Amino acid sequence: MAQAPVHRCRLLGSPWPGVHATAISSARHYARHTHATFGLGVVDQGAQRSASGRGTVDAFAGDIVTTNPGEVHDGRPLGGPTRAWRTVYLEPELLASVTGDPRAVAITRPAFADRELAHATRHLLATMEAWQQGQGDALACEVALVAACGLLLERHSTLPPPRPAPAAPLAAVRERLADDLLAPPSLAELAALAGLSRFQLLRRFAAAYGLTPHAWLLQQRAERVRGLIARGTKLATAAAAAGFADQSHMTRIFTRQFGFTPGAWQRARAGPQ
Repeated sequence: MAQAPVHRCRLLGSPWPGVHATAISSARHYARHTHATFGLGVVDQGAQRSASGRGTVDAFAGDIVTTNPGEVHDGRPLGGPTRAWRTVYLEPELLASVTGDPRAVAITRPAFADRELAHATRHLLATMEAWQQGQGDALACEVALVAACGLLLERHSTLPPPRPAPAAPLAAVRERLADDLLAPPSLAELAALAGLSRFQLLRRFAAAYGLTPHAWLLQQRAERVRGLIARGTKLATAAAAAGFADQSHMTRIFTRQFGFTPGAWQRARAGPQ
């Protein structure tokens, strides 16, 4: 009896009801089928050939693969027995919420190379993985989602270029983040404060301050920890007081920012023993 083709599939949930993802390694030949969602994927290993509503295409490791809602497509390995890829599935309403533009939109190409979008898609998948494991940060997840979807829509969709947005009160956005390091506002709240779409806010904030809102927030948390430890606060207490999920998370961010661990800082501030 012939063995069934190798097929492994892992499903990832997300903080949003309109988003889920799959991680697949498979030798299976998929018959023609459709999804009611948009698909945004990245090929991790091997290659795939597929027919789509936009023609027959080949996708290789590192390439982006996409599908539009209702688009008939199939898929089979190319040049080897298996291939591996991960796909984020997005309800149309959720994708529209990223730009705040209600007009119908379609992704223009089924497979293409875009290094920045591939990086953003992998980062989104990583934040979903962390959320699945109970380590998710709501603002980090939202930033990752908006960054990936915004790049996809801006570069590879039928959505017209947005009109130039007015000057935005970015200092007020930064102050709002600094006001509550323990329970920061959502990206949607910050965008509303600035009068921008979520993707516009990401772009404007990064251009002004060199960091995304979430990365800026993490730096402020690390600075708070540094001050607390200098005043004699215990490491675990400092982590909680600055909004970190746990002491290990604090240590990773603190070390990345300052180049030394919180423990080393604690010992240095304590003076000679």
